[in-house]
Amino acid sequence: MVTDRIAHKGLKAKVMSADDAASFIKHGDTVGISGFTGAGYPKALPDAIARRAKFAHSSGEAYAIDLLSGASTAPECDGVLAEAQAVNYRAPYQSDPIMRAAINAGKMKYQDIHLSHLGMLVQQKFFDIDVAIIEVVRITEDGAIIPSSAVGNNIEFLNSAKRVILEVNSWQSLDLEGMHDLWMLPELPNRIPIPIVNPGDRIGESFIRFDISKVVAVVETDSPDRNAPFKPTDEISTQIAGNFLDFLEGEVAAGRLAYDGYIMQSGVGNVPNAVMLGLLDSKFENIQAYTEVIQDGMVDLIDAGKMTVASATSFSLSPEYANKMNDNAAFYRNHIVLRPQQISNHPEVVRRLGLIASNGMIEADIYGNINSTHVNGTRMMNGLGGSGDFTRHAYISSFISPSVAKNGAISAIVPFASHIDHTEHDTMVVVTEYGYADLRGLAPRDRVKKLISIAHPDYRPQLEEYYERAAAHSFQQTVHDLTQAFSFHTNFNEHGTMLNQK
Repeated sequence: MVTDRIAHKGLKAKVMSADDAASFIKHGDTVGISGFTGAGYPKALPDAIARRAKFAHSSGEAYAIDLLSGASTAPECDGVLAEAQAVNYRAPYQSDPIMRAAINAGKMKYQDIHLSHLGMLVQQKFFDIDVAIIEVVRITEDGAIIPSSAVGNNIEFLNSAKRVILEVNSWQSLDLEGMHDLWMLPELPNRIPIPIVNPGDRIGESFIRFDISKVVAVVETDSPDRNAPFKPTDEISTQIAGNFLDFLEGEVAAGRLAYDGYIMQSGVGNVPNAVMLGLLDSKFENIQAYTEVIQDGMVDLIDAGKMTVASATSFSLSPEYANKMNDNAAFYRNHIVLRPQQISNHPEVVRRLGLIASNGMIEADIYGNINSTHVNGTRMMNGLGGSGDFTRHAYISSFISPSVAKNGAISAIVPFASHIDHTEHDTMVVVTEYGYADLRGLAPRDRVKKLISIAHPDYRPQLEEYYERAAAHSFQQTVHDLTQAFSFHTNFNEHGTMLNQK
């Protein structure tokens, strides 16, 4: 039965099964899909593409696509496509374990791209999109579409694509309509300033218009977003959140921040979510967010009247909170703005608004270089995501992490980062459960003591020994012993722990 969410007669006539729609996707196609951090991704087409790939492979034929998105999706999308070996190239971000294994095994090509860059590359025709697959809430009488729970690169994909497939998902609340603010940067050389001066400013429309003659199929679904639940807040997360709040209090005491002037950006994960929970009992009021994703903690802040507005490009909610958002979207659209990721992550706006950015990391070295992506320098975890967009341009850029991982086998503070995503020039504050290291205004040698002080106590002697040995050489601006700079990582490779084996 054709849903009443498809009001355009011509597009209603193009409703078909996912398997029939997948026939429009050819081997070697570049496919741009909706979706960002487990929200708003296609629910039916990935399975159909995977079946198509498996059938082709069983017949001895090649079948794989190049896949672009907003960011990560979900096991029902990235996972099933990776398992079917249906993806040749993936960008700009992923977080699926099956896909990650294929990437690190060299079976899939992956390019980790700044999230604010991909839409621009599509818009400027570096990437040529063959098919766009976009999840929508509904299609209007005149063919405009209402995006679902993520905007991402939808506009750029729709405008670039030769063929378009729409998934109309009845699970997504109709009350999401009005939450989106859809405005696109003009193409070079005709760009203009983005007219956003406050996180809640609305500058565009609540729907997307595009050339509907490109639509080759419409598929109906009724499937939920598959966001993972957040882990319960533990002692370490609570300590990290407390240390981050102590840093904010210090900024207030110094006159650099007001209790009603905090504009935040937060990365995705359990620790950033714990920081937001910590804000519930803080002195901060009228909090605003200009970020990538709306997480559970932001919903709690809105409910408590602590957060007045949150601007993002997508949700990253636990299943419980995703249902809560669906049930109460008419209320939350008064406090939440969903934008294209070229706008949500745009350096111009980030710098103008004066954000305090907070993101996770894999490791920091003793000078403040940050590795966000590669375990031991070679194995991709997820990707850079939008952390680079915000870190380089925020008023204050912070990184938060437990001091150790793998039951203490891995230290988050190392002599030299094994892969560098954010240089010491961009890192201002690093926070662990042992405190915070404010690196602003410090020369490299003055940063070392602060960063070692927030390392796990088991690793501090090794870090101090490394620095003392390196400093014994002739004067250097940034002191390193290159013969031992990666000793933590070689220890781990050889012994399964970064701790010295004596």
